[in-house]
Amino acid sequence: MVQHTASTTHARQTAWATGGMAFAGVLMMVGGIIGVLNGIAGIATNNVYVRVGNYVYQFSLATWGWIHLIVGALVAITGWGVLQGLEWARWVGVGLAALYMILYFMFLPYAPIWSIIAIAIGGFVIWSLVTVPRTERAP
Repeated sequence: MVQHTASTTHARQTAWATGGMAFAGVLMMVGGIIGVLNGIAGIATNNVYVRVGNYVYQFSLATWGWIHLIVGALVAITGWGVLQGLEWARWVGVGLAALYMILYFMFLPYAPIWSIIAIAIGGFVIWSLVTVPRTERAP
């Protein structure tokens, strides 16, 4: 029978938190790049997405394109900072992930399935960035 001490338990929790933070950084980079590509598609042509019904938050697709392009670039850059272990990137990442979730909630009528996935990813990113101890760094 293996006995777990408090330090062993803490080491495992720290490893999970650090791994989660690294994964969050990768998710931010990938999500940001997808956002940039979404933005370019929305700016380039006005018929990439078809709106499902009427919705309160109606913008033109070009406006959505610029929003996705800018926020996506910021999320990708911040994700790179998270992977580098920069403290400011963790806290900027939390704010951008929250903004990302709000943005995709508003984008639900245009891409409902991807929006739900993006909202869930944003929640995971926030959880990962706030659970790692302050002294830990991403690998």
